Amino acid sequence: MGYETGTKMHFSLLEKLGAAVLICAWTIYGANQLSGMLVNATPLEQPAIAVAAVERAAPAEAASAGAEVDFDTLLAQADPAKGEKVFGKCKACHGVEEGGANKVGPNLWGVVGGPKAHMKDFTYSATLADMGAKGGKWGYEELNQFLISPKDYVAGTKMSFAGLKSAEDRANVIAFMRANTPNPPPLP
Repeated sequence: MGYETGTKMHFSLLEKLGAAVLICAWTIYGANQLSGMLVNATPLEQPAIAVAAVERAAPAEAASAGAEVDFDTLLAQADPAKGEKVFGKCKACHGVEEGGANKVGPNLWGVVGGPKAHMKDFTYSATLADMGAKGGKWGYEELNQFLISPKDYVAGTKMSFAGLKSAEDRANVIAFMRANTPNPPPLP
C-alpha cells in the first residue's frame, strides 16, 4: 500500500503498531532516566538508625539452656490417654486390640517388651524379620528410635509413616501401647 496523493496520509496497521512500541520504549527509557536523577543511590557513610548489638548464645549454650527433658523422664510422665489420641495417626494401619487382626501393618497388642516381628501371620520387611529372628525386642528406647523415623531405624521397611518428631508424642504413644500390653516391662 502506498501513500495517496494529497494531504491525507494513511498508515498501515504495522506502522501504527511499530510507532506504539517505539513510543512505549522511549517512555520507559525516559522514566528510568528521570527516576535515576531524582533518587540518590549512593550508600550512606553511617547508618541512619543506630541498632544496639544483641549478644546471642552459641547453639550449644542455647541447647543446654532449654535442654530437653530426658526421654525416660518423659516416659515416666507420659499419659496413655494422650497417646491414644496421637495413635490416631497409626489406626489406619495398626490395631492394638487383643487378638485383633492385622491391617496394612501388624496388630500391636503386647508389642512393648515383646519380640520384633512378633506376629507370625504378618510378612515383615527382611530387615525387621531378621531383627526378630536374632531375638530383638521392642524395649522403650527401641520403640522411641523407631517412632522418630521408621525408615531410618529399619532400612527397607514397608512402613510409609514419616515418624513422630515430638518426644512427648512418642512417650505418650509408647505409654498407650504399654497400656495395651499384658505384663509390660517396668519403666526405666
